[in-house]
Amino acid sequence: MNFVSNQCLPFWLVMGTTGHKLDDEYSVIGDKREIDFIDYEYDKSVCDYNQLEEGRVIISSPFPFLDGKPQSVVMGETAFDLITIKNTTSEPIDLWTKIYASTPENSFTLSLMKPPSANSDGNTSQGFIEFFDLEDRMIQPGETLSIWLSCKAKEIGLHTTILHFDVEADRLERVAFLLVEDKIAQSLASKKPYSRVQRRKQFSVDAFVTGSRPARATDRSVKNRLPLYAIPKDIRELFESKQTPDAIKAGLSRDNYASYFKHLLILEELQLEEDMRAYNMEDVNMRKKGKFLSLQVPGLAERRPSLVHGDHIFAKLACEDASETARVYQGFVHRVEADEVYLKFATEFHMFHIDENLYNVQFTYNRINMRRQYQAIDAAERLELNLLFPSESPKKRLIKTTPLVPISCTLNEEQMCSIEMILGCKGGPPYVIYGPPGTGKTMTLVEAILQLYKTQKCSRILVCAPSNSAADFILDRLLNEESVELKENEIFRLNAAARPYNDVNPDILRFCFFDEFVFKCPPLCALTCYRIIISTYMSASLLYVENVSNGHFSHIFLDEAGQASEPESMIPIANLCQRETVAVLAGDPMQLGPVIYSRETETFGLGKSYLERLFECEFYSVGDENYVTKLVRNYRCDPEILYLPSLLFYNGELIPCKDEKLSFLKSVKFLPNKEFPVFFFGIQGCDEREGSNPSWFNRIEASKVVEIVTSLTASGIVSHEDIGVITPYRQQVLKLNKAFENLEIPDIKVGSVEQFQGQERKVIIISTVRSTVKHNEFDRAHCLGFLSNPRRFNVAITRAIALLVIVGNPHIIAKDPYWSKLIWRCADNNSYLGCALPERQEYIDEVSMQDDCWNQDESITAESGYGEDTTPTETIKPLSDEVEWV
Repeated sequence: MNFVSNQCLPFWLVMGTTGHKLDDEYSVIGDKREIDFIDYEYDKSVCDYNQLEEGRVIISSPFPFLDGKPQSVVMGETAFDLITIKNTTSEPIDLWTKIYASTPENSFTLSLMKPPSANSDGNTSQGFIEFFDLEDRMIQPGETLSIWLSCKAKEIGLHTTILHFDVEADRLERVAFLLVEDKIAQSLASKKPYSRVQRRKQFSVDAFVTGSRPARATDRSVKNRLPLYAIPKDIRELFESKQTPDAIKAGLSRDNYASYFKHLLILEELQLEEDMRAYNMEDVNMRKKGKFLSLQVPGLAERRPSLVHGDHIFAKLACEDASETARVYQGFVHRVEADEVYLKFATEFHMFHIDENLYNVQFTYNRINMRRQYQAIDAAERLELNLLFPSESPKKRLIKTTPLVPISCTLNEEQMCSIEMILGCKGGPPYVIYGPPGTGKTMTLVEAILQLYKTQKCSRILVCAPSNSAADFILDRLLNEESVELKENEIFRLNAAARPYNDVNPDILRFCFFDEFVFKCPPLCALTCYRIIISTYMSASLLYVENVSNGHFSHIFLDEAGQASEPESMIPIANLCQRETVAVLAGDPMQLGPVIYSRETETFGLGKSYLERLFECEFYSVGDENYVTKLVRNYRCDPEILYLPSLLFYNGELIPCKDEKLSFLKSVKFLPNKEFPVFFFGIQGCDEREGSNPSWFNRIEASKVVEIVTSLTASGIVSHEDIGVITPYRQQVLKLNKAFENLEIPDIKVGSVEQFQGQERKVIIISTVRSTVKHNEFDRAHCLGFLSNPRRFNVAITRAIALLVIVGNPHIIAKDPYWSKLIWRCADNNSYLGCALPERQEYIDEVSMQDDCWNQDESITAESGYGEDTTPTETIKPLSDEVEWV
């Protein structure tokens, strides 16, 4: 007699030593009576197990999926569903039914009666009997047996069971899934199913009517205007035909430096153009708002697309779109508010506009930062050989130093050494402060700047950072050093015109130059009077525009140099360095690299920072103190938090120097080991998307994060300001912020790894989001999320001072060797709770320190439907589907 199931249920199973068994003689579940993890979305689908290929016994599958996801039930309630077993043969059959395994254990039961509801009377409940197996039931020909499967929702997360149906000597299996959620998870549920946004058609913009520009950064004529750097048609066609130019094939050298990087920048621009098309809009209204027209742009608050003051769009009447003679109008962004932009077009556009008009709109990206990089690469051609390629310099540098009288009394040996070297440096190759997490890199940088200001009266110092927040932080640290009095008229904070005025701390405004709430660059005569100028990499181009001369600055400091691409680093270096200028790079090549949008461009080398390339030179790689000082004393992390990153990324050289042992761990109720500050909570949730947003979220993990935060803050152990939450997906950030807002929990910073680089919190909670391996290969190929990106892992786990908590699915993230080590370190120290752990694996081939993914940001093309999140810096770049930040 043959038997067959009526449904093929896709799932992937990860269990102890039992794996896939596709032979018809064996169950895919195997003989081990427990479930570690069954991935319901794995795309290498496995059918419900059936020993024989054909048959006429039909068994239904309980709790069928809704929209491809498990059904949901609220924690504390009981869910039930009917299973029917129909005998369509001409003979009676003998059936034995049992629950083979469940997770959580014993959460599923069987019954012959429909389970009573919560409102049922006592008489109904008295006759109800539950069991785990049903022995020896005879089903007559044509008869259908009904059995009820119940699930008691014990805890949030995925509940799974495996049912065995033994018919005579044969066996069939069914697998059931239920997603148990609490009220917080329910409140974060998707409001509408995910559907990928279709690409909008592109209308021609060969000619257009110019719009009304907002106020410029300067109203006067400037000495050096940036060239347009239009993309050559032949190079565009070459890239669009998927061919690689010879300049890129040849690799980077002194002879083709400018050509090499220009071709990479063009390829990056082409990707930015493609990404921006995803945001085009059709049949949309604009409303009159005073002298502006306002346009609602969904996703703008999430920087999708990234539009700022001074950007422009193109618009035409939708009813005229098919006409080749229809006029295209350019509209400039004058103000950005949440999901709304205020635009100014040509006067005639405003005259003929009525609010009922429907328009087709195309977004553009602001090319100004790309043009700045092209110009810097051109300027780099004249640089000294020892600045671009120190290894090719014929002479090795020897710096003469003098003893240092420190301004700060807390400097250690390595910090003192690096500052003495910087003070003794007379130009030549860049000096590098190699600063692993928490080793006092910023303190060293600030001390060096103050020493120069105090002891070398003729010094002129330019300090550049990759983001406005990082530049503001350096200025704040300089101002807070009481032992050195900085004259207000000798220090200047240079801002781009696109920076929102209300983004700047009022305490810093007195060091800025602005007019009518728009930041501007002062004239040359004013700029040359300052002894310290602080800027972002990109805004340093304004100094070139104002014709600040090469060699004006005696010292140029590039902070977080590992986060900037080489063309970005060249903006201050190439335009303002000469033979005697001292260039100092501070950063860590083991942390996050530049934000790159084109996968091909990253592969060809644009994702490698200037700092990282310097470490390919022997002088830097061997740690020659005339070229580099490595800071090794960590003042941030508990030694147990520091252990793994030190071992995996810094050859075990980091020395924990945390002054006091924080005792608050003993008061943290959920910690199983009060002496170990790294805790992993394993949870099997469900990653989802909603609407047209391609970013992922996991509301089960979000609820657990909120529970942990509530537990920490309820007893006054830590304040809200002491806690940071890191997650790789923008949508998870939004969901967590919504949950905290609903509970009136203020001041919890939630963001991506990029947004936390350079920061620290007493407690860091990480939500990894992913709960299925279905997308692992794609994520790995594009270095999304946390997996296959050692730098992101390194930064994420080194932000915590006293307690690091990870919430995630161990079966997914354990596939990465770095995360696997963290999981098992927690397990070995009795600091793991939650779902069953996966089988322990020993990774023989560890991820290479030169892995491609090390330089790849999370962003990829919008068409793919994926992408991550990256920190929005002053670089005006559109964010791909999920980034960014990712």
